[in-house]
Amino acid sequence: MPGFDFPPFALPPQARALRGEVRAFLKDALADKPSVERARSWSGGSREFSRKLGKQGWIGMTWPKQYGGHERSYAERYVVIEELLVAGAPVGSHWVADRQSGPLLLRFGTEAQRERLLPAIAQGELCFCIGMSEPGAGSDLAAVRTRARRVDGGWKVSGQKIWTSNAQHADWMIALVRTGDAEQKHAGLSQLLVDMKSAGVTVKPIANLTGESHFNEVFLDDVFVPETMLIGAEGDGWRQVGAELAYERSGPERYLSSIRVFLEFLRVVGASPSEAERLLIGEMTARMWTLRQMSLSVVGKLAAGENPAVAAAVVKDLGTSLEQDIPRAVQAMAGPADDAFERTLSYLLQTSPSFSLRGGTREILRGIIARELGLR
Repeated sequence: MPGFDFPPFALPPQARALRGEVRAFLKDALADKPSVERARSWSGGSREFSRKLGKQGWIGMTWPKQYGGHERSYAERYVVIEELLVAGAPVGSHWVADRQSGPLLLRFGTEAQRERLLPAIAQGELCFCIGMSEPGAGSDLAAVRTRARRVDGGWKVSGQKIWTSNAQHADWMIALVRTGDAEQKHAGLSQLLVDMKSAGVTVKPIANLTGESHFNEVFLDDVFVPETMLIGAEGDGWRQVGAELAYERSGPERYLSSIRVFLEFLRVVGASPSEAERLLIGEMTARMWTLRQMSLSVVGKLAAGENPAVAAAVVKDLGTSLEQDIPRAVQAMAGPADDAFERTLSYLLQTSPSFSLRGGTREILRGIIARELGLR
């Protein structure tokens, strides 16, 4: 029976050396940022902060220099991402573009698309959103109904996307659309770059329990997309989406989304925790350490040019379980505390249910894993 392979991957010296530089930058850049805002992490965005990060050379780190990248290692990028998440930096304005849209364009995009968009992403100037999920086709992406029909000079796109993170702030959407017959299923899908300022694009934010709106509905009503904005080959969208989701599922953001409340818990407990508190701290630390080693292993596979899609699915499934367990466990354990702790805990208790939905539901991930094990 097939199994999973997570070979150890040690951070090289240059990656370890970078960590102190990033911490010093973040200590200054986030000096006045309260804990509850840090808890938003990669869901919170700041164009100004993204531009500062771009000037540091910490966006598009692994990309070729000819496209505005810095040709640094996956390990160095991992260190930067890890430090940003632990510090609670507002990275949402460039997050999707750096993590998956840029790499997708590097692999499948045209030279003109790369030259136009990648340098601006690396400078922290562009925000991207991903138009995959639809009403009735959230987990079954092959059932998307948003259609692109050919017109003179390009396409006219009509349909609806949902759960589209940061669409209300985005400059561009990479949209999965149907360009072939419905009967073609996977073979009839393509990806298009949609300018979010185009006529016919309407964004309606979806408020969550905290009153914030990270998710959105996006309505596309005869939106014109030039022929030059087709990514890769027509009909190749399904293969492209598979590669894109592998970028999305493997990073430390899949086990560090609740780190802020854990750090607040450690602060409140102090140097003399009770026995029950010690046990909780030990359990959560052990799970986090294990997931970090697994996530680093995926980095090693990416650095070796492999496609670790299944390993990434395992990391995301286990990681989001941890992210959801931490706020509930802390709530059950903690007594009365100060305002910073209470507000941070309240925020993550309300937002953590979504962690197992974004980037592929738990059921979908376990289906991928089961298929790899030969169980379906």
